[in-house]
Amino acid sequence: MAQNWTPNSWRQKPIQQVPDFPDMAALAAAEAQLATYPPLVFAGEARRLKSQLANVSEGKGFLLQGGDCAESFAEHGADTIRDFFRAFLQMAVVLTFGAQQPVVKVGRIAGQFAKPRSSNIERQNDVELPSYRGDIINGIEFNEKARIPDPERQIMAYRQSAATLNLLRAFAMGGYANLENVHQWMLGFVKESPQAERYRKLADRISETMDFMKAIGITSDNHPSLRETDFFTSHEALLLGYEQALTRVDSTSGDWYATSGHMIWVGDRTRQADHAHIEYCRGIKNPLGLKCGPSLTGDGLIELIDILNPANEAGRLTLICRFGHDKVAENLPRLIRAVEKEGRKVVWSCDPMHGNTITLNNYKTRPFERILSEVESFFQIHRAEGTHPGGIHIEMTGNDVTECTGGARALSGADLADRYHTHCDPRLNADQALELAFLLAERMKGGRDEKRMVVNG
Repeated sequence: MAQNWTPNSWRQKPIQQVPDFPDMAALAAAEAQLATYPPLVFAGEARRLKSQLANVSEGKGFLLQGGDCAESFAEHGADTIRDFFRAFLQMAVVLTFGAQQPVVKVGRIAGQFAKPRSSNIERQNDVELPSYRGDIINGIEFNEKARIPDPERQIMAYRQSAATLNLLRAFAMGGYANLENVHQWMLGFVKESPQAERYRKLADRISETMDFMKAIGITSDNHPSLRETDFFTSHEALLLGYEQALTRVDSTSGDWYATSGHMIWVGDRTRQADHAHIEYCRGIKNPLGLKCGPSLTGDGLIELIDILNPANEAGRLTLICRFGHDKVAENLPRLIRAVEKEGRKVVWSCDPMHGNTITLNNYKTRPFERILSEVESFFQIHRAEGTHPGGIHIEMTGNDVTECTGGARALSGADLADRYHTHCDPRLNADQALELAFLLAERMKGGRDEKRMVVNG
């Protein structure tokens, strides 16, 4: 157990990105109510994820982490969850073939409700109101009543997370993820996309393999791994009162776990070593993520690693790098070298979204070519440094939105107004996400071929 740590010791530390709740008694009552609710996830599930991430840290797997920028109450529905899960499975299958390694599947879902903001105030014309901080805190509507932080929203977020998790578990374990259904995962608009034929050919190869396995007696009936899959949830641990209310002791180990999600991460704006968010995260046993931006120094990173993973446990810590396509070459190598010099065990993951946001036609967007450029640089740098490019962390949706420009369909700035639905930051649509997966798979295959050439010399 972490020294001098309790689930509420973070309250004695400075804190960033805190909403200004006007009724502290109501906040305390909501947190007390949450503390009586059942856990959303279980310690054994978090340990299983940590074990899989340990393999990734050793170069024996790849992490696919993705989902909504910020979940909303208004868009919660079975079809939305199904389409996201289906798009995610498509990506995972493509990446598994490319990497020839297990893909660890972690969604930004069932808890990703709070968002850090660069300003406490949003201004429209001559009106100033508190910034929207996610549906767990206040409403996106630009009026005074909606923008007042409301503790009851935490109860709503818990209930939506529970319902989402229930459906995800059913999809993952109830047969929907059966590889025999690979052709049925095609979303309607992906069928008409430029990537459709490539996916169809890949699905045909998988189907042929499944037919061969069935011929020799290996089926989904006698091998559950063919019809079931592990799917884990994650979110940014931003609203610490909510996290504390769902922090529980594991009866089998006596350790503390955040039961709000299998994996939680600390954002680039809240990773101060002596502040509340790091204090909270150091004491829980879940796998953790740490966002690493351009301002993070090598020494600063080692200090944070020592706080969050003092035992140097494989699978405990994922470093989620978010620099921007034009800054990754300057910043990533120095962090890799600092970690390698100290012998720290981490998963290296690339977030190509947050450093590549621009404004176009009054819309926040992310050009697909910049996203791809950062991912390619991430892979090239790791190969040059002799380290494992272990994962990707993206904001995506299974819906046919128009929020990021570019991709095979060449969405332009003029297209953004068509279906711009995000509550916060722009997301890849399912078509763009699948295209990114194919391009990644090709890079992974190229890396394997290079290794074979070196070995065979």
